[in-house]
Amino acid sequence: MKYLMTIALFFCIPFLASAQRPGDNRMEEIEAYKIGYLTQKLDLSTEEAKIFWPIYNGWQKEQGDLRKERMQKMISFRKINEIEEMSDSEIQVLITNDFTIKQKELNLERKYYYKLKSSLPIKIVGKFYRAQEAFKRELLSKYRNPQKP
Repeated sequence: MKYLMTIALFFCIPFLASAQRPGDNRMEEIEAYKIGYLTQKLDLSTEEAKIFWPIYNGWQKEQGDLRKERMQKMISFRKINEIEEMSDSEIQVLITNDFTIKQKELNLERKYYYKLKSSLPIKIVGKFYRAQEAFKRELLSKYRNPQKP
């Protein structure tokens, strides 16, 4: 198990190193926590880990690129004053941009599902999707109810 964790971290170090910017400590901490969580839940063999982690890292990079694109194209709809000052066509562009990003996210999800499915046993792919959902719930719970030292 320690060997698999080492392999997982080896494949993830380039991703984490490229993501280092001031204030990103929480994101790095979450990503490291997620890698450990997935490593434990998936219990991959050495060969499976060699296949899984590069695919996962590529997926994470593309998801990050989409998040950046979304942030560049969106304004906060909480700022009603900004919306009041915009034309109807500008607001429509913002909304359709959001639809476009969501479609790109879905296309990305499908792309990597097929990569995983064609490279690994479907049971591992299923474990991965289940582990991702469980991780999201656990993370939300952790940050909603932080434990006090």
